[in-house]
Amino acid sequence: MNALVALCHFCELHGPRTLFCTEALHPPSPSPSSQAGAPVPGDRDGDREGEGLTMRANSSATQRGEMCEGCRSLPASHPGFVSIDDETGIRFLSHQHPRQPQLFSVVRQACVRSLSCEVNDDVCPGREGPIFFGDEQHGFVFSHTFFIKDSLARGFQRWYSIVMVAMDRIYLINSWPFLLRHLRLTIQSLQSTALKVFDSEQGVCPQRAVRMNSVFSPAVFPHQRSGNAARSLTSLTQHPNLWASLHSSFSWLLKACGSRLTEKLLEGAPTEDTLVLIERQTEQEEEMSCWEGAEGGGAKSQRHQSESDLGHDFLCDDAKLDELPGPKFRSLRHLRQVIGAAEFRQLVWHVLMGNQVIWRGADPGLIQSAFIVLKSLLPVGCVRSVPYSAQYEEAYKCNFLGLSPDVAVPAHVSSSEFSVVVDVIAKTGCQTAAITEDNISALYQFTISSANTQPTDRGPTLLNKLEVALSNENLSVDVVSHCLLCLKEEWMNKVKVLFKFSKVDGRGREDTQKVLALLGTTGPGEEDNVRLLKFWMTGLSKTYKSHLMTAVRGGERSPSQ
Repeated sequence: MNALVALCHFCELHGPRTLFCTEALHPPSPSPSSQAGAPVPGDRDGDREGEGLTMRANSSATQRGEMCEGCRSLPASHPGFVSIDDETGIRFLSHQHPRQPQLFSVVRQACVRSLSCEVNDDVCPGREGPIFFGDEQHGFVFSHTFFIKDSLARGFQRWYSIVMVAMDRIYLINSWPFLLRHLRLTIQSLQSTALKVFDSEQGVCPQRAVRMNSVFSPAVFPHQRSGNAARSLTSLTQHPNLWASLHSSFSWLLKACGSRLTEKLLEGAPTEDTLVLIERQTEQEEEMSCWEGAEGGGAKSQRHQSESDLGHDFLCDDAKLDELPGPKFRSLRHLRQVIGAAEFRQLVWHVLMGNQVIWRGADPGLIQSAFIVLKSLLPVGCVRSVPYSAQYEEAYKCNFLGLSPDVAVPAHVSSSEFSVVVDVIAKTGCQTAAITEDNISALYQFTISSANTQPTDRGPTLLNKLEVALSNENLSVDVVSHCLLCLKEEWMNKVKVLFKFSKVDGRGREDTQKVLALLGTTGPGEEDNVRLLKFWMTGLSKTYKSHLMTAVRGGERSPSQ
């Protein structure tokens, strides 16, 4: 992460000052030798150059104004602290000031603003807490101000802040909860250590009584103030390895904050599946944070477990298919070969129409592999899956439901044309050890039952094209999967046109029929095509729907304006 962390202090004599700073230096050009851990030529020279810049920054700061003990962390002759990440080759350097003169002014301005004008009473009442500020020119700053107890200071406390400076505003805002949680741990550690020192000093010589009994004189006050100001953070905490500890904390924070969020290069606009996955992941993170802040650990753990299972169900399908034990379906073609072409078409027809698909059997791994294969037929937004359950779940909760063999399907479901039941029955008298995992037909018998009387051999068009690809043995499984992906994108584009035309614009039945003809959905299997489009319309992302509604409302307002 291209950021910088600094500890700042408000000195009673010299104002805001930077005490300690940690920055990350990325390697100029990765090479095999540097990744293998071999020394890179010029690294030592770079360290010396960085130390020289730091010492020059320290000397220039000293020339601008005298530094007391409270304004100084490391002496100018101290080489600073260096940590190297073996995985990435990034070096984390810590000293009182940044190694680059350009960063010195940026950190200096962030220090001054965090300890003077940038105060929000609503966010951090009492001037203690987190705040965000900055601009494109001087960078954006996440600042957390806090107080450290000092028996010799005015008000018995001194004012500090930890700032993180970065040029990426979005990245810094998205990292707010992470930064706040871990910076508070560092701040609480400093405050608790300083509080012990404060209590011990007050026990020996209570300063409140001394100040009340002392005679105030304008001539003596500057000398008292000057003496009280010269206390370093090391003396306030009595921590012998304070700066080394802060270097470790700040270095870990930069590394962890940079690795928790990654950027992906998207070629063109993101697909609907990508948008839906992002929305679901965001909803899960928000719900998890709400449960973390709520009371009641037992209910929270159960809810969190169920939500995480559902999230894992649609985020990690490819990885889970390889991890499932025992016999399993590996592709749509494999499933079609096992259950038969006619039964496969009937099953896939129900999947594409949005009907509830129920698998009932004693092998959860086999049922889950079937769902993973069948879910590839639908957009992510249309998938609601319960992989295996001990009781029946209604269709509005899931359109893929796995049941144990002793669970009875309700009569209103089994008699409904909007559901299909696949019973997985183990064959008796077969030797499991001698049968390979791919030979599922030798282990199980599959019975498909449904009350649907509508013929499934006409459409939809997507199913007809998919069966042509599956029946062509010259096409590999990967080619068929890419063919299915192209078909899904083609029909999702048709869904978007129909949604815009019928739902957003509110056109009539006759106009909608003309649009369906233009989309190529009329003719044989027209009824199935329309049902598919209406079902897939429910899988559109909230982002796309809100974007369309906003654009339409803006277009309606523009003529009046």
